[in-house]
Amino acid sequence: MSTAIAVLDAVRDSGQVPQERMGDVVARISFFVNAGVRFVEEMCKMRAFGRIWDKVTRERYGIENPKQRRFRYGVQVNSLGLTEAQPENNVQRIVLEMLAVTLSKDARARAVQLPAWNEALGLPRPWDQQWSLRIQQVLAYESDLLEYDDIFEGSKVVEAKVEQLVEEVLAEIDRIQEMGGALAAVESGYLKSQLVASHAERRARIESGEEKIVGVNIFEGTEPNPLTADLDTAIQTVDPEVETRVVESLRKWRDTRYQPPFNHPRPCKALERLKEAAQGTGNLMEATLECARAGVTTGEWAGALREVFGEYRAPTGVSSAPVAVPAEQGSAMAEVRAKVDATARDLGVGKLRFLVGKPGLDGHSNGAEQIAVRARDAGFEVVYQGIRLTPEQIVDAALAEDVHAVGLSILSGSHAQLVPDVLQRLRVAGATDIPVIAGGIIPNGDAEQLRAAGVAAVFTPKDFDITGIIGRIVDEIRTANKLDPLEVPA
Repeated sequence: MSTAIAVLDAVRDSGQVPQERMGDVVARISFFVNAGVRFVEEMCKMRAFGRIWDKVTRERYGIENPKQRRFRYGVQVNSLGLTEAQPENNVQRIVLEMLAVTLSKDARARAVQLPAWNEALGLPRPWDQQWSLRIQQVLAYESDLLEYDDIFEGSKVVEAKVEQLVEEVLAEIDRIQEMGGALAAVESGYLKSQLVASHAERRARIESGEEKIVGVNIFEGTEPNPLTADLDTAIQTVDPEVETRVVESLRKWRDTRYQPPFNHPRPCKALERLKEAAQGTGNLMEATLECARAGVTTGEWAGALREVFGEYRAPTGVSSAPVAVPAEQGSAMAEVRAKVDATARDLGVGKLRFLVGKPGLDGHSNGAEQIAVRARDAGFEVVYQGIRLTPEQIVDAALAEDVHAVGLSILSGSHAQLVPDVLQRLRVAGATDIPVIAGGIIPNGDAEQLRAAGVAAVFTPKDFDITGIIGRIVDEIRTANKLDPLEVPA
């Protein structure tokens, strides 16, 4: 909501849109929202969202037309909550999360994007995606939900929760506005640190057993699962040659776009005009459309803008996140801290240094951030530069920071290409004593191949004990440096 305020303030203050047209701008704004399994609270959240948006657009921007003030949103239900353990339970999680954004007519999503039951195992197959689509279709065409007005209208319980959320959210919006708005809150690291801290607290509750996850920390026994009897066929396997074919197709396009039947003009002038527009204060859309008509690729367009603006690296929120798992005497964290300190002494360094890297285009940073925060709390000096780094950048940072281990987090399915690339670059640099640990959505067969290629350890969503993972990383550092194992358990 604070981001929307920043966008609308910028539009209003730019002078490009007269006040009488601001309603048209507001009406074209839509939100992309997440929804979790606590579906009653999530439904109340969406009702609160609509009330806040109505209040902000009416009072801050003077929008009188209620249709223009309508809260429009699409939703992706919470892939973060999907589990590798007993993945069949993900189906009911997905259904509950969908109900959160469909049950209330006054706060119903315009579009719903459901994950597949097996996304914590690997890439979903077309059949898995169809299953998620059918969940929506059964709700829409077989149930009677769409026949009724809002079924929560007049509920005292729902109303009380919505009012509580509205009050808390408006207070948070005021806090962000006092900082200078959403942009200032991003640049200061406040927003990201709040997200990282919230997730760290959730992870701590799961690991302690306070927050129950069926099949993970409660009701862990299970009958054999026919859906995962053959893991190699339970997920989509991508032909490695696909990337080669796509790259070749792109190269061919760049070489032939000037020729029939396309006959695009040369893109150089369009790209130069784009850079000129970027250097000024005008709207980039006209220059961008000219690039599209000239057959400019997305990479060329982005490259031209990078030349002007550079590449922004937002604060990661890791260094400023509060401690979620204290190292109390006798706790698992205290034991891991002892291992970290002992290993640093054995290596003759002040602190063990651990680089956490996110290679490729994968933007899902939660896992990497939680590993980084827990490693920091365990006594590591952590190097984490955020998402979407190249293998070359990761290796350069590992060498420059003289780290003792590298952790790679990949949830995009590109681990088979990116992890070996990092390994090879470290070998070429003569840094074979730096163990590489991989984590993410990595099928069993791929994990075996990564270990055979030289990866020290592979962790997947079933390994939810982050403190234990940090202990294993210390073990791998000791092994790589030919130190004796420690008697202190992880």
